[in-house]
Amino acid sequence: MLSSLKIENVAVIEHSEIVFDSGLNILTGETGAGKSIVIDAINAVLGERTSRELIRTGADSAKVTAFFEDVPASVSSKLSAIGIDCEDDNSLLISRTISSDGRSICRVNGSNVTVSMLKTIGRDLITICGQHDSQYLLDKEHHIDFIDAMADSDELLDSYREVYAEIKAVKKQLKKLLSAEDEREKRIDFLKYQIDELSAANIRIGERDELTRERDRLANREDVINSLSLIESILKGDSVRNGANSDLYTVAENLKKLSAYDDGFSEFVKGIEELRDILTECSSYASSYLENFDDGYGDINSVEERLDEIYRLSRKYGATEEEMLTYFSKIVEEYNTLVSNDEAIDVLQNKYNELADELFKRGCYLSDCRKQTAIDFEKKVSEELSFLDMHDARFVVDFREANATENGMDEVEFIFSANAGQDLKPLIKIASGGELSRVMLAIRCVLSDCDSTVTMIFDEIDTGVSGRAAHKIAYKMHQLSEIKQVLCVTHLAQIAAYADNHLYIEKNATAEGTFTQVTSLSESEKVKEIARIIGGDIITATTLDSAKELINYAHRD
Repeated sequence: MLSSLKIENVAVIEHSEIVFDSGLNILTGETGAGKSIVIDAINAVLGERTSRELIRTGADSAKVTAFFEDVPASVSSKLSAIGIDCEDDNSLLISRTISSDGRSICRVNGSNVTVSMLKTIGRDLITICGQHDSQYLLDKEHHIDFIDAMADSDELLDSYREVYAEIKAVKKQLKKLLSAEDEREKRIDFLKYQIDELSAANIRIGERDELTRERDRLANREDVINSLSLIESILKGDSVRNGANSDLYTVAENLKKLSAYDDGFSEFVKGIEELRDILTECSSYASSYLENFDDGYGDINSVEERLDEIYRLSRKYGATEEEMLTYFSKIVEEYNTLVSNDEAIDVLQNKYNELADELFKRGCYLSDCRKQTAIDFEKKVSEELSFLDMHDARFVVDFREANATENGMDEVEFIFSANAGQDLKPLIKIASGGELSRVMLAIRCVLSDCDSTVTMIFDEIDTGVSGRAAHKIAYKMHQLSEIKQVLCVTHLAQIAAYADNHLYIEKNATAEGTFTQVTSLSESEKVKEIARIIGGDIITATTLDSAKELINYAHRD
């Protein structure tokens, strides 16, 4: 439960520490005293959206600190998941500082957490029922949430959503394939043209360099022939000379003779013979090259054409042979994928049909669970409304089949009739403020057994209510406070009289500014405050007696 709340520099509250008890905690005060600010502070420390406007004028930041005791197991589990442990006594300290630049610093038991983490934890700590809750109740889109809360259908809903997410993904794939059919055919034709062009070209890595050298060789035919002829003449000899090879042979033979007289000459013999082998090989290669040279002559035009073709393709598909071949592999893969789309569509369609059947089956299980729960929900809410002095009220959970959504295949709306003889209509069309307050309280009472939060806050639930109905609401909240900690902001004496802990919120204006204080009232102060609610500023013996009578009636047991 919420044990204490410390508020610093929040709106007109400069500093206040509020201690709450178990049971029914009532907050009263003049209009504008700051009761709603206390609720805003609690919302802030629970991770709800807030703004820098909450910071007190002249302050750099606002801070709210809440201390909880006996926190629910669900909170301990969520804290453990993010590496934070509760204290040994199962207590929890949460703080949130809001800076003037809009940033928030959130801490749980001294560890920093994000606002979203704080909000996740806060949902299991406190349930706040107020004006926002009334709007939530009027919106039929949320009515199914109330049924699910009572049905304990999380497992069925998770099972349904698992299939729903899968069928949604398959549907997206199918739509993508089917909607692009015309574009697919155009793409297939274009890719086929490119594949045919590259296939016919038969690109080979290194071919361009080879062709470039061949082109240069053929373009310089005369220079090549002259060089080859000169090499052949020098090495082999002609009519004028013997040739280098023949001369080197003579040199080698004479070196051998001289080595008989001087060993120094023998060192040169081997070198001369190796040189003759090299020159012989060179001579043979040059002769063969010259002999076969004309076999390639006349192909320079085909070489130029091939180079032009490779250059043209490189401008379209890649600067190098490697890039062109990589692109070729890529478009072949895309082409095959597109061509096989018909098969893929059939596979996806079959999968979609299977999932649709499974989704319908799981949706029916979920719907049956909800409808069974709705019968019990209707009965219990009607009983609560009868107790709250709405004996002729009828409350019905209207089910209609709907297209499958993430939340199932049901459309649920609460329809209501406050008086005998009136037709059932949607809540938003017929409920007055007082009627809506009691419907909301009835629903919250019904859901209290399945709501794990220990603390419930009712923010001005008495709107539009007076007299006998106010007594009924007060008693119901008192009854609820026996199993949960209840905080209630009220303007009604009947409700305030039931307080186990009465907190008075008072605003004072001084030369230094406006300040709000929160004070826990003694029994005598509680009588005076209830008398003030009854009679306004003029408190008489009669109003004091009335206040005492209300308190005695509330605590008669």
